Amino acid sequence: MNSDVITLLIVDDHPVVRDGLRGMFADAPGFQVLGEAADGVAGVELAGRLDPDVVLMDLRMPGGNGVDAIAELTRRGSRAKVLVLTTYDTDSDTLPAIEAGATGYLLKDAPRDELFTAVRAAADGRTVLSPAVASRLVSRVRAPAAPGHEALSAREREVLVLVARGTSNRDIARELFISEATVKTHLTHIYGKLDVKDRAAAVAVAYDRKILG
Repeated sequence: MNSDVITLLIVDDHPVVRDGLRGMFADAPGFQVLGEAADGVAGVELAGRLDPDVVLMDLRMPGGNGVDAIAELTRRGSRAKVLVLTTYDTDSDTLPAIEAGATGYLLKDAPRDELFTAVRAAADGRTVLSPAVASRLVSRVRAPAAPGHEALSAREREVLVLVARGTSNRDIARELFISEATVKTHLTHIYGKLDVKDRAAAVAVAYDRKILG
């Protein structure tokens, strides 16, 4: 294979999106799409077999979300760079993806040329962030945690909000497109950071520290 060609894996649960991206890159010189996956679990497996340069990763996918897939690729030491391509730019989406190991984060409304440039940059290991995401990350850095308390991650705060509403682990998993095991892991981390032992205490401490409300 030509070393100048950047190989890609597309991970998105919408067939129309996958078809559109495949066609877009097929028409552009210097790219080759090696495969497609409809969820994060399949994406991780395909990345291991196909060894792409860049993985274009959606985030919210039934059957295996993007953040967990990024974390698993990082854990496995995959050489592929992950460029998140999604419609969501909220803190609860962007920050966990970056923390999990994503090289870049782009929104699906990005112009074609911007996407091509981002893929090339990601392949080179350079961080690529849409302006909206970059602004959010800067704001997060400028707002450090209170002294003596380890800050909850954006995803942990999102889980805690649902816990405060009385949502079960199963329903939290369904709401956030993650597994129940992942919900339990987040809760364990929340309990540790808040120094509590159960859901009720976590909610009470979170309100007391102004994390909630």
